[in-house]
Amino acid sequence: MTVRWFRALLLGALWLLGAVSAHAQGVLPLPELRARVTDQTNTLDATSIASLEARLAAFEAARGTQVAVVIVPTTQPEDIADYTQRLGDAWKIGRKEVGDGVLFVVAKNDRRMRIATSKVLEGALPDLMARRIIDQAVAPAFRNNDYAGGIQAGVDQILARVAGEDLPLPGEAPPASGFGAMAPLDILIFLAFAVPIGSAVLRSIFGNKLGTLLTGVGAGGLAWVLTAVVWLSVGAGLLAMLAALFLQMLPSMPSSGRGGRGGGGSW
Repeated sequence: MTVRWFRALLLGALWLLGAVSAHAQGVLPLPELRARVTDQTNTLDATSIASLEARLAAFEAARGTQVAVVIVPTTQPEDIADYTQRLGDAWKIGRKEVGDGVLFVVAKNDRRMRIATSKVLEGALPDLMARRIIDQAVAPAFRNNDYAGGIQAGVDQILARVAGEDLPLPGEAPPASGFGAMAPLDILIFLAFAVPIGSAVLRSIFGNKLGTLLTGVGAGGLAWVLTAVVWLSVGAGLLAMLAALFLQMLPSMPSSGRGGRGGGGSW
C-alpha cells in the first residue's frame, strides 16, 4: 500500500510539473520596454502615441511616477491579470526606491483591460477605482471605436489620482523608514522606558559607578544608531547617566514575604 501511494504521488507530481511547464511554454512573449506607450496592434496613430508619450514623460519629470500603456492583440492563454503581473515583474515600472509604477494594459481582441499599480499606489488606485476608470472613462469610448480617446481619458484619470498622493518629487530623498524615521521625541520616550531597565541590569552587574557610566554610553550609542545626530546622541547619553544617578537614590522596595499566587476572574 505504501509503495502504491508513493507511485501515485510521484505520477501526480510529474503530471503537475508537465502541465505547468506546458503552460509556461505556451504563454506569449512579453514586449520589450522601449517607450511609455507600446502598441502592438497599430491601433493608435503616430500623433496619438506622441501625445501620450509627451503627457506621460512630462508627468514623470514633474512627479516622478512612471506610467506605461501597453496595447496587445491578446494575452491568451493567460488571463489579463496574470499577463499584467508577469509584465510588471519583468519591466519593474516605477522608481526603485519609491515603488510608484502603473501599468495600463489593453488586450484589444479579448476586449479586456487592466490597470495595475505597485504597492505604494494601491491607496490612490485601489481595484474599485481602477474598475471605475475602465467602466466609466475608457470602455464607453472603446465602444465607439475611439481607442485613442478612451486611453487618453483613462490616462488622465490615472494621473489625477496619482498626483494626489504624497510621494517624493524627483530629486527628493524618499521618506526614511524603520529606525532612521524615529523623531527625537520618539527616541526620548523609548529611552525613558529602556534606561531604567538597562541601568538596573548594568548596575547590578558592574556596580553603581561603572554601571551608571555604561548606561550613559549605551543610551548615547543607541541614539546615534537610531538618528545619526551627534547632539541628540550626546544629550541622550547625559540624560541617561543623570537618570541612572537618580535611580540610585531611590529606596529599594521591600519584599512582602508572600507567595506569588494569583487568580483569574470574569465579570
